[in-house]
Amino acid sequence: MTAESTVPPPAGQQPREATRAVPVLAQRGPVAGRRLPAGRGGRRPRRPSRAALPLIDCAAALLGALVVPGAPAYPSVIVLLACGVLTLNRRARLYDPALARGVLDELPALCGPIAVGWTAVAALSPLRPLPLSVLAGAFAVHGAAACAGRAAHRRRAARRRPEPALVVGPVAAARPVAAALLRRPDCGVQPVGLVTDSLDVLAEPGEGPELPVLTTDQETHRAVIQNGVRTVLVVGAATRVERAALLRELAARGCVLWELDADSPSYGFGGRPESAGQLAGFSRRLLRPAGGGPGGLGKRVLDLVLSGSLLLLVCPVLLVCAVVLRVTDGPGVVFRQERIGKDGRPFTLLKFRTHRPASAHEAATRWSVANEQEMSRFCQFLRRTSLDELPQLWNVCRGDMSLVGPRPERPYFVAVFSQAHPGYRERHRMRTGITGLAQIHGLRGDTSIEDRCRFDNAYIDNWSLWQDICILVRTAVLFVRPTGS
Repeated sequence: MTAESTVPPPAGQQPREATRAVPVLAQRGPVAGRRLPAGRGGRRPRRPSRAALPLIDCAAALLGALVVPGAPAYPSVIVLLACGVLTLNRRARLYDPALARGVLDELPALCGPIAVGWTAVAALSPLRPLPLSVLAGAFAVHGAAACAGRAAHRRRAARRRPEPALVVGPVAAARPVAAALLRRPDCGVQPVGLVTDSLDVLAEPGEGPELPVLTTDQETHRAVIQNGVRTVLVVGAATRVERAALLRELAARGCVLWELDADSPSYGFGGRPESAGQLAGFSRRLLRPAGGGPGGLGKRVLDLVLSGSLLLLVCPVLLVCAVVLRVTDGPGVVFRQERIGKDGRPFTLLKFRTHRPASAHEAATRWSVANEQEMSRFCQFLRRTSLDELPQLWNVCRGDMSLVGPRPERPYFVAVFSQAHPGYRERHRMRTGITGLAQIHGLRGDTSIEDRCRFDNAYIDNWSLWQDICILVRTAVLFVRPTGS
């Protein structure tokens, strides 16, 4: 049985016309003795124009060009400048209304493309002999016009066409967040529904904004379609873990996911509710599907280039290790074991064999510790230097793993650790890796699973290609160490 309800506006306040609940549900019967309101018909809310910000940037480029003597005689230069700035801004997602930030917050990202554009104009165009003062003046006018135009447009759009949003979380936490957003129409986000559990609704009656309460995935998907929702506000890290499947589906539908901290609101220096760091006083963090977006391709290219190059370079090392292992420990040089990879899919991991378990059951359920006494000296050397991990470069080439990511584990331990640590399964949002953020912080071998889980999820939540490069560099520096993996 599902429950759908609405809750009254905050105490002492009357609902404003601009913040009335947007209907998303059809009429339903009563639940748990309460009469539930019928959904009201209505038109889909008008969405902000996607052409406004690009047009503002084009106008700003034109104003900047007017400062340069002789520039109007070369319209092609102005067109190329505007097109270049638009392309770079789009790659930086400066035209996504769901990622709207304050002008000061996005100033560095906005000035970068402008600087690149004017540098290219000065170096390549017929206007090449430009004095530095003229170039600086054009850059300043271009940047100021873009910032002023964007600020004016967003202030107007925030009040006239706020971005419809769903608030996901327990009713006790989601209701105050929705009420705070409705009290701040200048934040540019208007909640149109609360997504929670039916038992949570019945257990938490009380005051709050008059919004539909959605208790099933079907109701949530209908709300997204009918209201044109592209912003989803997730209240608390626990909700992100508990509703992971629904959030992945919403992200696949094109929604931008933000995690809000309703327990410790953050107030930025500028106090601007639409800034990237906070929303209506609640600190927020962008949640991105692992491996998705523009960076997913870059990560895979980095994996293929580096793993392929390293395989060619370390072929002599692989051959020597294989021969010595064959001579000292007998046949069976390569160790194959089932591990759990991205999205919980199993794959066969390759390593040099450093010890021989008594049975298949022991191999699957025994927690292996580096430098075990029964290992030969050469096997202990392989474990200490992590040379036994080199065959996993082939796993990276095949796409089973990545160079950087959470370390893969056996199915038995995945089940055990997932029960003991709530966020452990979330590590599988991204391809597992040979090294990772946890490993460069010393979390290898017989170390805290809770700490590993925290570092791995922090790496995924804040992933960037530059972070991968930094981890690889630090791994190379720590390649020879006293503990194994």
